Amino acid sequence: MTLGLNPPLIAVKKIVQASLEEDLLPMGDLTASLIDPNVETTASFVSRQEGILAGTLCMMETIVQIDPTLDLNLIIVDGQKLEKGSCIAHLQGRLSSILIAERTALNFLCHLSGIASLTHLFVQQAFQVNPNVGIRDTRKTLPGLRALEKAAIRAGGGYNHRGNLSDSVLLKDNHLGGITIPQAFSMAKKMWPGRTIEVECDSLDQVRQAVEIGVDFILLDNMNVEQVKNAVEIVRNFTDSNKVKLEVSGGISFDSIQDYAATGVDYLAIGSLTHSAPSLDIGLDLQSQIN
Repeated sequence: MTLGLNPPLIAVKKIVQASLEEDLLPMGDLTASLIDPNVETTASFVSRQEGILAGTLCMMETIVQIDPTLDLNLIIVDGQKLEKGSCIAHLQGRLSSILIAERTALNFLCHLSGIASLTHLFVQQAFQVNPNVGIRDTRKTLPGLRALEKAAIRAGGGYNHRGNLSDSVLLKDNHLGGITIPQAFSMAKKMWPGRTIEVECDSLDQVRQAVEIGVDFILLDNMNVEQVKNAVEIVRNFTDSNKVKLEVSGGISFDSIQDYAATGVDYLAIGSLTHSAPSLDIGLDLQSQIN
């Protein structure tokens, strides 16, 4: 199933509500309450730097929950490139409502656009040496924000790993206490025949075991480039190896991504896309006040 750029609407509504409650309970915005409710203004969300946009659905939901009478005109959508000075959206309505919504809306835009922008940079680097490799995220996301952050990965041109522990089976060393990879694979196949089964391998012997039993994915964990090349050769020389997807995870940086991409693996999983992405600088500029 191909996911769209936007996160599920139900997740957006819940996360935005929780964020506004965090910011406004128990007494609302005390400073904004000093402003005459009849004063209106126009404002614009403007990018201060280049990047890829993400988080507009959260921004729009924030505005709706604060004041549905505010008029929002979205100019740029998720996944599109931002230049320094790009106008993302225009907003018009009560000044007090706009100021209440400002920080929460910007928090979503800046954080999620930062993830999309970093993802895009990694995608571009990898594409130069291997246009067929996919950049994937991990579960190293901020608690409660996974659906949003994974949507931002897609906006940046990346792919999503499993969304949660129910999506697929990933057999790691810690899951194999007392049993072998073939035994664990057989159990998983019987219990969840429709689920993807991925085996984490940190040695070439484990790679051979995994490809021989016909797993869907092999995750090459913390292997150096030469080890990955050897693993690719093992898998590609095996019968029906095109059915087995190879993924590399662990320590892939901007400096090393092209070396790993050139090995011919199918995916590169990068935790830093979500746990270390810097926020993109986006601001809200007030244009005028209307009495």
